[in-house]
Amino acid sequence: MKKILTLALFLGAASPAFAAPDGQALYGANCGICHQGGGVGAPGQFPPLANRIDKIVSTPEGKKYVTEVLMNGLAGSIDAAGATYVGFMPSFKSLSDDDVAAILTYLSSLGGTKPAPVVSAADVAAARAAPMSSSAVAAARKDLNAAHPLP
Repeated sequence: MKKILTLALFLGAASPAFAAPDGQALYGANCGICHQGGGVGAPGQFPPLANRIDKIVSTPEGKKYVTEVLMNGLAGSIDAAGATYVGFMPSFKSLSDDDVAAILTYLSSLGGTKPAPVVSAADVAAARAAPMSSSAVAAARKDLNAAHPLP
């Protein structure tokens, strides 16, 4: 095995330890159980993410809000895609900044915005560095919706 890895590195292949996270696989393992495959959501239970995240993260305020949701969770009632959802979204702060960024970038790619906005590990790290209560995240959502109506 050592010879194969050494040969792969010699030939310029990336080491598995340095491979970029797979946002689709990470989404499936961490988010898909609720938000379903492809981010389509579950009517009345979990809002759709496809065709929405790209629009939200297209502004700096939206990108900040979405990373805050993943780092801090969200509870209560929200309006999304023309429907009301009441529930609880847990924090995903146990995931690395790179993994959360990969998930959000994958979700952004499921929308019509071209090129799809990218969420970086630095964006996630900034949200991680400023913890908030889930009620503060809900207030941030209301403020964002007033400035940039959320889809």
